[in-house]
Amino acid sequence: MDFRKLPNLAALRAFEAAARHQNFSKAAEEIHLTHGAVSHQVRALEQELGVALFARHGKRIAITPDGEQFAATIRQALQTLAEAAELLQNRHRHQRLGITSLPSFAARWLSPRLGRFIEHYPDLEVSLQSSSSLSDFGREQVDIGIRFGLGNYPGLVSELLMGDWYYPVISPHYSLDKIPETPQELARGHLLRCDEEPWEPWFRAAGLDAEEPSGGLIFQDSSMLARAAVDGQGIALARHAIVQSDIRAGLLRRLFDITIPSPVSYYLVYLAHALDKPQVRAFREWLLAEVAQAKQAEDIGYSPAA
Repeated sequence: MDFRKLPNLAALRAFEAAARHQNFSKAAEEIHLTHGAVSHQVRALEQELGVALFARHGKRIAITPDGEQFAATIRQALQTLAEAAELLQNRHRHQRLGITSLPSFAARWLSPRLGRFIEHYPDLEVSLQSSSSLSDFGREQVDIGIRFGLGNYPGLVSELLMGDWYYPVISPHYSLDKIPETPQELARGHLLRCDEEPWEPWFRAAGLDAEEPSGGLIFQDSSMLARAAVDGQGIALARHAIVQSDIRAGLLRRLFDITIPSPVSYYLVYLAHALDKPQVRAFREWLLAEVAQAKQAEDIGYSPAA
């Protein structure tokens, strides 16, 4: 199509307004021109097209059938242009990124780092949803997620982020008992437990024949377990990704050099077409870079689970 043959766009807008109002003065008021300017643009358009768009009777005008049909076409084209412009503006002004993550990982690892991502994309609205249940990416406003498991998530692209490791931690101000100096003393201490994160594998790695603790409170979330340890309620078998910030802050102290790898790992998951969105691509690249930096800083805490 040769767009050089298009009529003057300002004249088209003036004509559409005049056709809608059936009045040059009202059209002029709407598009902030004078009556004479609108009349001149419409006449120039008629001359360019070689068609009368209005019948003139003194100061009164009446649109012709050709003019009516042409005005409807212009109106539709202008509406399409307006909608395209609005869509483009909204896409860049109000981009949204929906992230889902296990609550413990979201609170203890991801959330403290997200500020660095947002600094690079200040106009991006980021929604971080924390839930232990699996999100439905097709139904919910979720673009990308981080899951803790074996990596088999049907219908989703799954990328290994990192593994994790377990070791005992205790508050430096622990006062319920003597801080254990050996694994044997630890096994007899007040041990905090988290659902599906048993002590027995660590006992075996430490050369102990101790049984899994029983009785007392079982935490459903690793971050709650860490909080209880910080509060001095007992000794916790903690995941490194969850407690590393507390250890750096001096709120928790690691006991012994014995670690066990987690049987499950952290995975980045998303629908295949999600990377069509620039904000999803940007978050994925940023997160992979953050994990790589964390691996360099603390190798033992981020080696993939064996």
